[in-house]
Amino acid sequence: MKQLSLITLVLLGAGVQGFAQQKNPKKGAVVPPVNPAPVNRPAATGPKPYKEVITAKAKTDKGLFKVHTIEDRYFFEIPDSLLDRDILVVNRISKAAAGNRSQMMGYGGDQIGDNVISFQKGPANKLFLKSISYSERSQDTTAHGLYKSVMNSNLQPLVASFDIKALAKDSVSGAKGVVIDVTDYVNGDNEILFFDPSVKKALNLTGLVPDRSYIKEIKAYPMNIEIRTLKTYTKAMPPMPGGAPPSASPATYELNSSMVLLPENQMKARYYDPRVGYFATGYVDFDANPQGVKNLALITRWRLEPKAEDIEKYKRGELVEPKNQIVYYIDPATPKKWVPYLMLGVNDWQAAFEKAGFKNAIVAKEAPSDPSWSIDDARHNVIVYKPSDIPNASGPHVHDPRSGEILETHVNWYHNVMLILRNWYLIQAGAVDPEARKMKFDDKLMGELIRFVSSHEIGHTLGLRHNFGSSATVPVENLRNKQWVEKNGHTPSIMDYARFNYVAQPEDNISSKGIFPRIGDYDLWAIEWGYKWKPEFKGPQEELTASNQEIMKRITANNRLVFGTESDPNDPRNQNEDLGDNAMLASAYGIKNLKRILPNLLVWTKEPNEGYQNARMFYGEVISQYGRYMGHVTKNVGGVYTTPKTVEQTGAVYVAVPFAKQKEAMTFLNAQLFNSPSWLINKELIERTGYNAVDVFQGVQKTTLSRLLSAGTISKLINAEVMSGAKAYTADHLFADLKSGVWSELYSHKPIDVYRRNLQKAYVDYLSKLMVAPAAAASFPGMRVLDPTSSDVSSIGRANMAALAKDIRAAIPTATGLSKYHLQDLLVRVNNVLNPKS
Repeated sequence: MKQLSLITLVLLGAGVQGFAQQKNPKKGAVVPPVNPAPVNRPAATGPKPYKEVITAKAKTDKGLFKVHTIEDRYFFEIPDSLLDRDILVVNRISKAAAGNRSQMMGYGGDQIGDNVISFQKGPANKLFLKSISYSERSQDTTAHGLYKSVMNSNLQPLVASFDIKALAKDSVSGAKGVVIDVTDYVNGDNEILFFDPSVKKALNLTGLVPDRSYIKEIKAYPMNIEIRTLKTYTKAMPPMPGGAPPSASPATYELNSSMVLLPENQMKARYYDPRVGYFATGYVDFDANPQGVKNLALITRWRLEPKAEDIEKYKRGELVEPKNQIVYYIDPATPKKWVPYLMLGVNDWQAAFEKAGFKNAIVAKEAPSDPSWSIDDARHNVIVYKPSDIPNASGPHVHDPRSGEILETHVNWYHNVMLILRNWYLIQAGAVDPEARKMKFDDKLMGELIRFVSSHEIGHTLGLRHNFGSSATVPVENLRNKQWVEKNGHTPSIMDYARFNYVAQPEDNISSKGIFPRIGDYDLWAIEWGYKWKPEFKGPQEELTASNQEIMKRITANNRLVFGTESDPNDPRNQNEDLGDNAMLASAYGIKNLKRILPNLLVWTKEPNEGYQNARMFYGEVISQYGRYMGHVTKNVGGVYTTPKTVEQTGAVYVAVPFAKQKEAMTFLNAQLFNSPSWLINKELIERTGYNAVDVFQGVQKTTLSRLLSAGTISKLINAEVMSGAKAYTADHLFADLKSGVWSELYSHKPIDVYRRNLQKAYVDYLSKLMVAPAAAASFPGMRVLDPTSSDVSSIGRANMAALAKDIRAAIPTATGLSKYHLQDLLVRVNNVLNPKS
């Protein structure tokens, strides 16, 4: 199995968002709790009689353990049987502070921390709260094994101490336990129950404001305790311009902390493999490498096992029902007309689990009307409807870090996800589907859009990551073949960000079967690989050889089963929002459809008694979609194909994108982008929406140039030349192509229009950065920033800047008007870069 870095493992261990990723908080760190003002109470003198502590005024909630509420105090009655048991704590935002966001973090439903804890008795009538980390492990408990040494070097921190207020004895079972007062700890601030420090920093939160923070409720369920609090924090504000003191308003959140008991009987784990896309939980293993340590990862998945009476049937290959079905409930608050489509998004996965040998393994149900049923109960997986303006949905899951077993999930379904679904579909399918050409879609169309996003998010809750490489396995021309694409779909994976088939042309007459995403070949294979029950193997180590052979066999036989990670910045096959095996051809078809859509926007976006806000929004959507196409093409230049392999497989893992494909990409960019795309300038739309004509596509041009003229791209081209010599697409080829595409007026002596003037100024700006070391402030902690002055990058940049200066100087005498002023200005800028002292 290919080893992963610890950083990668930490990222993979996080729960997942379908449209936005989450961080996995650091385990085991000790942050002293910030408690509210001390309460004057008599010093503890030891446990008191139970009835003196849990008085007749107590309101008791029974579940994992008893929770007693006496006026404003909260007590946990923890049975001795739960002492030293691992408990997973997952912290989420229930209601977010107004306006306090950090990119995609800070919304209701976001996970803000998780920890494994246990309670253990200590001396002097104390109960300690221990934070537990599984980042380093050894299973060798023999006399000379490493288990003892690892434990001696990893003493788990005690993060809180509680006085034992009373000793308990259950009147029915006779079980003994202890009573502690958790009020002050829950009312305070600590990373066990609330924000992980990294999340708090990202949101600029500092100290807790005790007099504006309180416990809302603590509820007990059979497998979990739910703590709901209101927390108000001060915020660290940046200095105001001009030196004025910042105006710091507090931020108030409603937080939910779930304490879930981890199973005593752990699920048999399965090792992560980079050729099949699962989320994973990672650790350092002291046993796997006899002469060192090894970074290992376990995939996250539900525990699916046949019932005892069906084991032999399962072994014979018969479909059987699992011992425990995966059930998703639909939040009762969900608008009724969307419930059937959300359920279909769940039930669509049944076919995938049949590949793993289980029938009826997964099902969606409407939440029961029973008042005892609760959305917070950890036994229930829920698609939670959030009446929010966030245009998103996410599929996080809670898993056991010891084995990777998924324990529960709450899918976040934000009401306004329908906005981006409508916008995507109109822009990507409006040319081929008349139903997309209006502001309000029919319920059936919107329902099918909801169904596809539901399937995608459920896939995340099953443990599957985004497969950005899936769509790259499909020949572009197949996407226009009605029979083929309606049978096979436009991407083999619902976990891709392939959205809709924008390659299809109106004359192809392709129906929604060939336009919409669906669960495909890769998804069926991934579930089969991850969930097939394998009793013949004792553990994950024993599975390795057979698993490796199976993966090699299946992927070799069917390229549609390939996985492409979403975290690879260099491989052009692994991109979001792209289609097909050739970005240039697919983007050309996409642009043809955008040219059909743009002139119709004023008609399609018209609503009675409204202004032109819709038209402006969709004009921006067209420009954004066009920019995506340019991004898909640009990633080919300096691109590196990365194909994870084990030593049993032949061929290279890292291969530069072939010369011909990089040349094709630059030819496309010169024709479709650097040669001003005047079709995007729609005079009537600009007059109605207020768009600045000069800026319509300038942002796309700048973004593309910044990527082509980056130290990273040129460094990769230099490396490719070292490896492949004359066969490589080199930095010289890149600058020659840019010269013909960006600077043609220098040699044709034609007038330079405003779009080209801005493009050329941007070129000089980005080229100049190749000769300057990056400022320290430009880097992030732990992130390596390339310094172009420490390699041939700056040499190449300086040589091309000098050549450009010569060509500009030669072109000035024949230029007139603004073209002449522009070239004179550029020459000054170039000379200032080449000779800064002058």
